[in-house]
Amino acid sequence: MALFGRSKSDTATIDGPDLSHLTGTYTIDPTHSEVGFSVRHAMVTTVRGQFAEYDGKLQLDGANPAASTAEVTIKVVSIDTNQEQRDGHLRTGDFFDAEAHPEITFTSTAAEQVDAETYRLTGDLTIKGITKPVSIDFTFNGAAKDLYGNERVGFEGSTTINRTDWGLSYNAALETGGVLIGEKVKLSFDISAIKAA
Repeated sequence: MALFGRSKSDTATIDGPDLSHLTGTYTIDPTHSEVGFSVRHAMVTTVRGQFAEYDGKLQLDGANPAASTAEVTIKVVSIDTNQEQRDGHLRTGDFFDAEAHPEITFTSTAAEQVDAETYRLTGDLTIKGITKPVSIDFTFNGAAKDLYGNERVGFEGSTTINRTDWGLSYNAALETGGVLIGEKVKLSFDISAIKAA
């Protein structure tokens, strides 16, 4: 993940903060992070959920940003929309098929700096055994040392995908027209990561 790479043109560069001091290996802290999603329901409202179990690593290289990488693995069974029956349905073959495909993975392939505060991360997202590229715009929220002496970095980002591209095509027609579940799903990431000692 060349997360801190800067896009260059023939005539200009994008100015941004000097992040070279952040070089190192980081582990995502799930107790202070959130991997969430939202989707339209019955054409009139939005259902939100999250995955409670996941892990990930960032390898940030401030001196050579193109060498940076990111990997995230999410446990499908940990899906939580605050409604047990719906969560159970989401784990079945109609949706994620958690038994056959227990993990969702993301592996970065490239990144660029869009402006002084925004970074676009591109990578391979695998859901239900199907891998497709996605791009996620992130904001760097800052770096700090916590009360326990851990060096932390924070990022916040989101992207929108079409769930049917990953085989999540279940739906039902409504009597009043339209469908029960929207095809567009917004994925959101609020990440706190701890630097290895």
